[in-house]
Amino acid sequence: MPLAPWSELAPRLVAVAMGREPADMLVRNGRWVNVHSGEIIASTDIAIVGGRIAAVGADLAYTAGPDTEIVEAAGRFMVPGLIDGHMHVESGMVTVTEFARAVIPHGTTSMFIDPHEIANVLGLPGVRLMHDEAMAMPINVFVQMPSCVPSAPGLETPGASIDEFDVAEAMTWPNIIGLGEMMNFPGVAAGDPKMLAEIAATQRAGKTVGGHYASPDLGRPFAGYVAGGPADDHEGTRPEDAIARVRQGMRAMLRLGSAWFDVASQIRAVTESGLDTRNFILCTDDSHSGTLVNDGHMNRVVRHAIAQGLKPMAAIQMASLNTATHFGLERDLGSITPGRRADLFLTSDLVTLPIELVIARGQVVAEHGELLIDIPPYEYPEMARNTVKVGRQVAAADFAITAPAGRNRVTARVIGVIENQAPTRALELNLPVEDGLVSGDRGQDVCQISIVERHRNLGTVTNALVSGFGYNVDCAVASTVAHDSHHMIVVGTNRDDMAQAANRLAEVGGGVVVISKGVELALVELPIAGLMSDERAEIVAVKAERVVAAMQACGCTLNNAYMQHSLLALVVIPELRISDLGLVDVRTFERVELFV
Repeated sequence: MPLAPWSELAPRLVAVAMGREPADMLVRNGRWVNVHSGEIIASTDIAIVGGRIAAVGADLAYTAGPDTEIVEAAGRFMVPGLIDGHMHVESGMVTVTEFARAVIPHGTTSMFIDPHEIANVLGLPGVRLMHDEAMAMPINVFVQMPSCVPSAPGLETPGASIDEFDVAEAMTWPNIIGLGEMMNFPGVAAGDPKMLAEIAATQRAGKTVGGHYASPDLGRPFAGYVAGGPADDHEGTRPEDAIARVRQGMRAMLRLGSAWFDVASQIRAVTESGLDTRNFILCTDDSHSGTLVNDGHMNRVVRHAIAQGLKPMAAIQMASLNTATHFGLERDLGSITPGRRADLFLTSDLVTLPIELVIARGQVVAEHGELLIDIPPYEYPEMARNTVKVGRQVAAADFAITAPAGRNRVTARVIGVIENQAPTRALELNLPVEDGLVSGDRGQDVCQISIVERHRNLGTVTNALVSGFGYNVDCAVASTVAHDSHHMIVVGTNRDDMAQAANRLAEVGGGVVVISKGVELALVELPIAGLMSDERAEIVAVKAERVVAAMQACGCTLNNAYMQHSLLALVVIPELRISDLGLVDVRTFERVELFV
């Protein structure tokens, strides 16, 4: 059931605080991590009623009645529930329900999700499905309306599109908190009417505009982008990026996902340059299911920030109060104070941050890593399934890259993977030609990358080259998760394996598969929009681990290489990407030829 707003629950909150009525729950004798004052206050109790906090202070025993549930904090730290300020559920390969089940034991009680992955496949109806599922969760899952579908018009072809009228409609939905990351930063800086209309519709609704400025240029284009209205940004990778954003009135979101490690460099804006911590937010942006199950979620990010020299209080503020304040929800969540949702966890150590007990909306939901509540599965309709429409069997010949006539070597543009970062390098490498074809060069760590169109039954194949995966045997890795347009992306050293991988994903309705020498080494089925599984997160994590292990068996040594794989078609992050329309130089937002 929805949590009653503070305004409606106020009479009961007052009655409990005054001792006229008993609390539903009393958390006793903890150390209060007060993110408003920056203090840690010993011997504190928390009285909870109706899922909200009625009182916080010393010796609230008077609020306990015969039916009050007593939780003994026993001197442990009482910390506000952690908040992920920017993320995409689909990147965990699971539904919102399964994502919530996976992260609740890690102390996450609020998330701000941008479902632009499913929007690229199913459009506004897909966003509504995830919006409705989010509202059914026992924790707070707020939805940002996707802004850029397609992310780069004219450079890719998604399965659906979103416009300013869709944005205006979504702003009337009860669980839409703002506009998702505005990835078309050149469009904003150039005054693109559609992008500015989407921002205007969001601002008129009094909601927050998410940012995505994926460029190192902090000059005039950055000034134009900020003037357009985005209020935060998570694409920084350098200290100067964080500094520039905060100075211009934006919130700097520092991300630690499964493959993006951008906290360590940017937190120096605080630890070395001394910037005010109030305008910094921690987030994940993308977490693989294996990371969620085995390593954690926002607790992992907070621990990492502390390890970079940030004080524990500041790190916790960046994952709680700062985020709530940014989205205009500081009167509802983000702290352990009266009227706020009773979202908190108990821990015996603020540095290593073991999550020992989690309370969400006044209910004990997890303890010592175990989920204590049942969350019924959300049934996705048939329209969200069977979305891989290739239209034919793909053949090995579809992946052939023909060299210019008469050449025995070529200079080719090659996508260069950068480990642990979203950007790529635009390389130019000299490669051999065999029988008139360019197949890559294992000596230079170059293999093929291809996009198989999967939305309109066309089955067209676009071919290019990529470096950085380290594959040293005949193999192919294919995925229908290919940000942002989510065609099928295939990376391989052998065309027969590439064709087999593509056809296998068409057969199972989407997913990730690794083929080597004709043998299937690993498979994760993703039947919901080709993006999400309807299995439990623990099962998906095991299958995903097999994918990672299979990639390693083929010679790949990258950290979380699958996440790198899935981003290589994201034509809004420099420098070089591939789409269904060809090779894209994101520095100029222009299509370029494969051969120089």
